Amino acid sequence: MTEESTAVTHPFLDLPPLSAARFASIEDRVARLLSTEQDVVIMQGEALLPLEGAIRGCAGPGTTALNVITGPYGQTFGNWLRECGASVYDLAVPFHTAVTAAQIREALAEHPEIDFVSLVHAEAATGNTNPVPEIGAVVREHGALFYLDAVASIGAEPVLPDAWGVDLCVIGAQKALGGPAGVSAVSVSERAWARMAANPRAPRRSYLSLLDWKERWIDGGRTALLHAPAQLEMLALEACVQRIEAERLDAVTARHRSAAAATRAGALALGGGLEPYVHKAAEAAPVATTLRTPSGVNAAELVAAALKTGTALPLAAGGGALAREMVRVNHYGPDATLEVVQASLTALGTALRECGAQVDPAAARQAAAAAWPRG
Repeated sequence: MTEESTAVTHPFLDLPPLSAARFASIEDRVARLLSTEQDVVIMQGEALLPLEGAIRGCAGPGTTALNVITGPYGQTFGNWLRECGASVYDLAVPFHTAVTAAQIREALAEHPEIDFVSLVHAEAATGNTNPVPEIGAVVREHGALFYLDAVASIGAEPVLPDAWGVDLCVIGAQKALGGPAGVSAVSVSERAWARMAANPRAPRRSYLSLLDWKERWIDGGRTALLHAPAQLEMLALEACVQRIEAERLDAVTARHRSAAAATRAGALALGGGLEPYVHKAAEAAPVATTLRTPSGVNAAELVAAALKTGTALPLAAGGGALAREMVRVNHYGPDATLEVVQASLTALGTALRECGAQVDPAAARQAAAAAWPRG
């Protein structure tokens, strides 16, 4: 009698090994997304991995950094820089606005010894976006190394490290690209590699080490991986990039711009005291729209009530102290559609009405539709 196999088959299991050539081809496709000729390293973890690795690779006791704070991630970068022994000048602006190139120029003129500038492109947590092309020109003129967190902006707006003079550009796939959270990438300029090589404190033989990838992967012709790759995440990233290529990156960014414009217009038409958290539309990030709740309305409670009408809606309260006053509409990736925006506004209107506010969800839906480009 033949014994039957009890093995369970599953599409996630028993996959053939991911070759170095396949890994390198995915890196090349990510590089094309960034329109970069720089080296691109795919890191085997969420974007905090290359964000921290890039800072620890480049910063040390001899570093003088200008750290721009337009949200919580900027605060984190300043902490890492100080832990590395760098001297840090923080340039903080209110979270409802963006930093300007003029402010960067003034800070660099006041502290000419600055040789490292760290900036978040789009702060999904606060809903603002910073004018990186103009800032990059100022930083390049000064000669400092330019480090950019583009995790939330890639796919929602242009990200062009070569054209903007960005030396370290970190991206993640989990927001506007609609991909996996467990894999990320960083483009690295020759100047940044040289800074790391000269830094005795740069991580080596470490999961944080970019130099390990440079010496053992890139310099070796990308023929032998450092360790077994995170196969499922790599395959998901490849599928994500394929989908972006099929839709076209410019169409994806246009869809996110439309979602942001529709959400902002719809929130203003909804009434009930809900208003955009970022004051100027030009400074609002396309990846997510943040809204300030009316006085006396707790944002976390409002979101919880709104999600009763649709648990899959991309609504969240702000983090930390902002949880009481900020609602985030995370219209990114597959949620950057007019239907999702209108459903989110309707749910928020229902929740506000339960709080006793006078709202007009129909007007909100109409305003959102009018703000969405036709054709």
